[in-house]
Amino acid sequence: MRPYELLIGLRYTRAQRRNHFISFISMISMLGIALGVAALIIVLSVMNGFQKEIRARILGITPHLQVTSENGQVSDWHPILDIVSAHPEVQGASPYITGQGMLSLDESVQGVMVRGILPEGENKLTGLGDKMKAGKLSELRPGEFGIVLGSDLARALGAHVGDNILLITPQGQITPAGMIPRLKQFHVVGIFEIGMSPYDNALALIHLNDAQKLYRMGEAISGISARLKDLDRAQRVSMELEGKLPNNLYATDWTRQNANYFRAVQMEKKMMFIILSLIVAVAAFNIVSTLVMAVTDKQADIAILRTLGASPSSIMKIFMVQGVLIGLVGAVIGVISGVIIALNIGTIVPFIEHILGVQFLAKDVYFITDLPSDLQKSDVIVVAAFSFAISLLATLYPSWRASKIQPAEALRYE
Repeated sequence: MRPYELLIGLRYTRAQRRNHFISFISMISMLGIALGVAALIIVLSVMNGFQKEIRARILGITPHLQVTSENGQVSDWHPILDIVSAHPEVQGASPYITGQGMLSLDESVQGVMVRGILPEGENKLTGLGDKMKAGKLSELRPGEFGIVLGSDLARALGAHVGDNILLITPQGQITPAGMIPRLKQFHVVGIFEIGMSPYDNALALIHLNDAQKLYRMGEAISGISARLKDLDRAQRVSMELEGKLPNNLYATDWTRQNANYFRAVQMEKKMMFIILSLIVAVAAFNIVSTLVMAVTDKQADIAILRTLGASPSSIMKIFMVQGVLIGLVGAVIGVISGVIIALNIGTIVPFIEHILGVQFLAKDVYFITDLPSDLQKSDVIVVAAFSFAISLLATLYPSWRASKIQPAEALRYE
């Protein structure tokens, strides 16, 4: 692009127009692009924050990888534990038992998922010991029948550390009167809080040996859970382990266990990008109307430039400068405002909640109660490039129309 085309385009952009409506439409187009870019950056940052926070909280209690069998029992599990622990990507491994049950205290009854663990191994796998609100995970000792409850579960039962609580399991005894469920009294030794309702509401932990006795599993376990050095390599590690395990065992990783959560978040992120892109598209249509009116307003100037030797391509470039400048300024304003809001959304949202007296994310409905934000450079670059490209495309037709104006026709009635 030659200098005079850029200079004339910038001059037309800055010049005071006879038709003030054109300047108004230009301003609306610029603000529309800024709003669309800012909204895209903020929403994508929040969606990234949700994905990151949910993954962190799910993996805070869920192992990265699990080895189990089709019938849910692993008998000779010590060699299997050695195979899993020997993998170079495995940071730690521990056996576990899972089962259903009901907890009863006074007149309160709650259904629970019971998990039998080795406290020292579980703490290395999930760091659950750091999430204890009361008591210690190490208080789970074999033969003492201690139990650790989720905070919401303990609150619903009215249980505290030191209370005795009744655990009812579906594996019962057959008597002449019918099936009688097994009842066992446990001693509450701790209460944990992860911050996710499905776990805080319905998870109870007991010692592995106590779970074997309770569910009559003998020396068997439900499976082996493992923590990896790099959780993004979970799929590859699970495939490698399956090649070393017996045929009746299989490995499953966190991406398959919680695939629906992450697919939903990823799909929502894509759909929000498409929906909010319409704001930028509408602003781009305003650029088209702005330039069409500007071309009509500047027909005499175009004719004079053509008679002075300006080529049609030069005329086209002059008006493209105006449209590109509107899009560029709008994109810059949108990027700056979007980045600022995304970085401070943890302060802005609580302030709005306090002013309105509402809570946007209720704990009993959503996994997380605070609006997270994870601003990524790639998202900012994609949004800025997209808005600039849309603005550039919007200038093509009006600029092409300006290049087709014939000097004689334009000056006929001047």
